[in-house]
Amino acid sequence: MKVLVIGGAGYIGSHVVKELMKQSHTVTVFDNLSSGLRQNLFRKNGFIYGNILIPADLDAAFSQGFDAFIHLAAFKAAGESMIYPEKYSVNNISGTLNILNSAVNHNCKYMVFSSSAAVFGEPQYLPIDENHPKNPENYYGYTKLSIEQFMAWYEKLKGLKFAALRYFNAAGYDPEGVLYGLEQNPANLLPVIMEVACGMREKLKIFGTDYDTRDGTCIRDYVHVADLAVAHVKALDYIVKNNQSLTVNLGSETGTTVKEIVDAARRITGQPIPADYAERRAGDPAELVASAKFAYEKLGWKAQYSDVDTLVKSTWDAYLKYNKRQAD
Repeated sequence: MKVLVIGGAGYIGSHVVKELMKQSHTVTVFDNLSSGLRQNLFRKNGFIYGNILIPADLDAAFSQGFDAFIHLAAFKAAGESMIYPEKYSVNNISGTLNILNSAVNHNCKYMVFSSSAAVFGEPQYLPIDENHPKNPENYYGYTKLSIEQFMAWYEKLKGLKFAALRYFNAAGYDPEGVLYGLEQNPANLLPVIMEVACGMREKLKIFGTDYDTRDGTCIRDYVHVADLAVAHVKALDYIVKNNQSLTVNLGSETGTTVKEIVDAARRITGQPIPADYAERRAGDPAELVASAKFAYEKLGWKAQYSDVDTLVKSTWDAYLKYNKRQAD
């Protein structure tokens, strides 16, 4: 298929593009490079420099005629979304509506969307399945839930078929080492740990040590970005083959504490990784773990690279390669 990947120069997007190529799809990336990197682009793919906030840019892209598109162009820092909701409203909500309007106007009606486990909020039971109540605790999660609702309406009114993929905690880097463009200003745990290990920042801050967990730190479900990439392609194939929309949770189904990630990073990197302990952050649940049973039933998808050592080592390898290239 001919696929437009919006946000395809970013961290997750570039891994999705790599997997699409592996499965022989023809790929064009649409990105404004605000957080994506030219380093993440593949020479054999088309590239359109454009902004989802400019409808003319999207119309010019979709007018090239695509069978499907994948939408990964969103701001994603939950904490920031509570301080600057207007920023998330404009980019995540208005930008997505621009994408939907342009896509259906050009008869591109198969869509894969990167949603989030943030749509659920505080867990009422574990593991979290697709039927869990949706009550986002941050504005970022609200934008993702709103977009899921927009897509459902566009399906009813315009015939759009979509896959909404609710990631839990995306982590890791390309196990083959082809992609190693680092996220800019990362806020997630593993990249921050690696910046400390590399000397790019002084120390790590661990928020909360008094949770009701096995070591007092939060438990999260970390899913490898390569596993997420496979899920995107499988979901695209599913909605096209069945002409049916789909919403699934994507996680490893294994909970890992913050301390366990830090300990694994110290062991694998050989670096001390100093850490300070701080108070809990508002809105941080003690434990989040996914049920990916539905994804397996519908897509035959199961995480393959999401064990702690692979997550940590693939990220460390990316940081080492990136810093070596910078030094050269």
